[in-house]
Amino acid sequence: MALGVDIWRIGLVEAPIGEIAALGAIPGERVRWLAEEPAFTFLADPFGFRHDGQLYVFAEAFDYRTRRGVIDVLEFDGALGPNGRRTVLSEPWHLSYPQVFEAEGAVWLAPEAHRSGAFTFYRAEAFPDCWAPAARLELDTPAIDATVIRHGGLWWLAYSPTGPQSWKQGRLHLAFAESLTGPWRTHPGNPVRVDRTSSRPGGTAFVHQGALTLPVQDCVQSYGAAIRLLTIHQMTPDHFEAEAGAPFAAPAGAGAYRDGLHTLSACGELTLIDVKHILRSPRRLAIDLARRLHVRRV
Repeated sequence: MALGVDIWRIGLVEAPIGEIAALGAIPGERVRWLAEEPAFTFLADPFGFRHDGQLYVFAEAFDYRTRRGVIDVLEFDGALGPNGRRTVLSEPWHLSYPQVFEAEGAVWLAPEAHRSGAFTFYRAEAFPDCWAPAARLELDTPAIDATVIRHGGLWWLAYSPTGPQSWKQGRLHLAFAESLTGPWRTHPGNPVRVDRTSSRPGGTAFVHQGALTLPVQDCVQSYGAAIRLLTIHQMTPDHFEAEAGAPFAAPAGAGAYRDGLHTLSACGELTLIDVKHILRSPRRLAIDLARRLHVRRV
């Protein structure tokens, strides 16, 4: 059993995502790093939403002792000072990649939950704490890191499939619908992209130099080693054409967390990132053994 574990850390970049795309790099001097988490835990997959003058950052909170992620929200005031943190969504299965957005008269949360067997949209009943499942989508595969995109008068989901790691890290699927709650149709070309350097989604889609652009993960060296920008030249219900750019690595100032970068998400004048440190420690074996013994007892 490998001793290495991925430990992620979130940064708030004081630059809009379009500026970062134009620079071709993340300006390390403009990153505000969140505090490191306790041993063998991490925060990852940050997505931001502004409400009543406050910034809310939704993220996966993961503990290797349970190996089940939950969704936490971190609040920040207008000066980006911390204003509290709490868990807002927990399920019997692992949750991550909590994209949050406003559409169709509501605020939505769209977390990755492929171990549930489906993809579920949650609607805010009382933002940011209370979320109710609003639509369960059974696509051609339980969607991994599904990214919601509005394009060409349709709603789109860009996601990776379940299966072997080569599929999870190197295939891109699409689905589309006229309404968020469906009905959804899967793209006839799925997988529309097969390339481990640039297929698994890694953040919010945006328009750059007139083209729809999707951050995607480069997983060749390791899972989430870098982010590339996938320029989408055409995305219709019967055709998909895209081209990937050069990789974005962890920025200067990341310190020990320079082993990966797998989220680039837009929030107005801010861009949210996470960076990775591969921790190699024999304590990993003890944690895994304790977790397995606990599972057997229950």
